[in-house]
Amino acid sequence: MLSKKTKYGLKALTYIARKEGESPVRVSEIAESENIPQKFLESILLTLRKSGVLGSKKGKHGGYYLRHEPSEIKMTDVMRVLEGPIAMVPCVSLNFYEKCDDCPDEEKCSVNKLMIQVRDNTLQVFRNTTLADLSSI
Repeated sequence: MLSKKTKYGLKALTYIARKEGESPVRVSEIAESENIPQKFLESILLTLRKSGVLGSKKGKHGGYYLRHEPSEIKMTDVMRVLEGPIAMVPCVSLNFYEKCDDCPDEEKCSVNKLMIQVRDNTLQVFRNTTLADLSSI
């Protein structure tokens, strides 16, 4: 299930993308418009800034802005920053692989085979979806 952190992060990024070209967007404006608790949103936006997705400007006309065009921001990158590994089990993760403790042989594991299919299909959707796609909906 998608965490609230990721859901709110996607909503905030979409809001910022729709405001693109204007001055940086204030946290309070995003929080009010998208019905997100402001303190939680501040933490999420800080994570996105540290990862390089967002930039920020301080001061009276400060706020957050996209560091790249919305069409260049792939959902794989956003999901990994906010949610962590995309794979549902560690033994099929491309970036965070770990052997499962309870599995003697991954080659014969039915769960592993199923989760590889889930991972591959999920990755296909995330790789082929950008912030521009979400913000045009």
